[in-house]
Amino acid sequence: MPFVDSHDGTSLFYSDSGQGRPLVLLSSATMGHQLWDLHVPTLTEQGRRCVTYDRRGHGRSDWPWHGYDYDVLADDLHHLVEELDLDRVTLVGNAMGCGEVVRYLSRHGSARVERIVLVATTTPMLAVSPTNPDGLDLGVLETMLTGLRTDRPGYTAQITLPFFAGPGASPGDLPISQELAGWMGQQSLNSSLRAATEVYRTLFTTDLRPDLGKIDVPTLLVHGRRDPVAPIALCAEQSADEIRDSRLVVYDDASHGLVVTHAARLVQELLAVTS
Repeated sequence: MPFVDSHDGTSLFYSDSGQGRPLVLLSSATMGHQLWDLHVPTLTEQGRRCVTYDRRGHGRSDWPWHGYDYDVLADDLHHLVEELDLDRVTLVGNAMGCGEVVRYLSRHGSARVERIVLVATTTPMLAVSPTNPDGLDLGVLETMLTGLRTDRPGYTAQITLPFFAGPGASPGDLPISQELAGWMGQQSLNSSLRAATEVYRTLFTTDLRPDLGKIDVPTLLVHGRRDPVAPIALCAEQSADEIRDSRLVVYDDASHGLVVTHAARLVQELLAVTS
């Protein structure tokens, strides 16, 4: 199996498929590389090289106790890009993966990066603060952490419907099969509890506004208008305003899980932007 050892010795599992212009695809919090199973086959068939990997604490990668802040996670990404000697890369982040992409660029620069794509981004900052008055109350984070610690499978099942169908949805509104939704939920359990709680703390409380101003490559943002996890006005619109060369594409009927519910459409976006 392909692994690389990161800067601190953490072993990271990755998958490297296809040939052509490289895309590195970063998953959302608690999710592993299989999040992109709906996308990689078509992308590789259309002449793209796809690299996916399990973030530390997730999937087949090592599960260390420390290292779940954006600096360390960005360093892991940097090490993978260097080890595989990737050039003219398109970095594609989903949800928390967007924060890793943004911190990577501000920390390591864009010498190897041609463009970035931020899907259902949680940037620039979710939590309310004196300088982020429209942010989400910290009680949202505490509810999330309590759910993870006390009944992780139950909490995951509870949030599945709004995650994929939006707020106020009924079971009949689920735009994917129950089986696919359940499989994605099972994937989200394949990370250590320590990793799950700490990455959620990182994505909720880190202020990435200074990082956004350092992005110097073309940026595509794709976001669902019905996203209750990363509200579009708080996240995608603010991020687009802060990134100089950016374009925002809104899926009016999509929620936070658009990477799954709108996989085919997203693949076409990725093919178009890398053509």
